[in-house]
Amino acid sequence: MGQPMKRKPSIEATAAWIRLMRVQSRVLDAVEQELKKAGFPPLAWYDALLELSRAPSGELRPVELERQMLIPQYSTSRLIDRLVEEGLAVRRECKIDKRGQFVEITEAGRELQKRMWGAYSAAIEKHVGSKLSDADASKLCCLLDRLGCSCGELTSPAADEGASAR
Repeated sequence: MGQPMKRKPSIEATAAWIRLMRVQSRVLDAVEQELKKAGFPPLAWYDALLELSRAPSGELRPVELERQMLIPQYSTSRLIDRLVEEGLAVRRECKIDKRGQFVEITEAGRELQKRMWGAYSAAIEKHVGSKLSDADASKLCCLLDRLGCSCGELTSPAADEGASAR
C-alpha cells in the first residue's frame, strides 16, 4: 500500500465530488425510468448488448463483458443468465479452451439494442443534451477525461447506433 496523502481535498474538489456522485445517480435513475416507461428492460441490458454487438463476431468472454461494463461479477452472471433466458444472447463453449465460454449476441439481441437506442437517446437528450450546449458537453468530457474517464471510443453514437452507459 502506498503512502497516505498528506494533502486534503479542497472545499471546491469536495463539492465537485459530491455533485459528480449526485448527478450520476440522478441522471442514471432518470434514464432507467425513461426506459421503463417505454417498456424496455434496464439500462444494463442495453449496455451488455451494445458491448456484445461492438465485439468481433458479436461475442465476448463473460470476464471481458464484465470489464467493459464495469459492474460486479455477480451482476454480470445474472445479467448473462437473463439475456440467455430471453433469447438475446447465447453461451458458447470456446473451441480452443473447452473450459472457456463465450457469450454471443443473437439477432433478437441486436434488434432489442437498436430499439432501445431510440428511448435511450431521447433520455440522454432530455436529461443531458438539452441542458448543455455542445461546447459545454465537450468541456465536460475533457474535464472527466482528466479524472481518468476517457471514452474516446465514442466518436459518433449514430455510427454505433448507440452509446454505452458508461
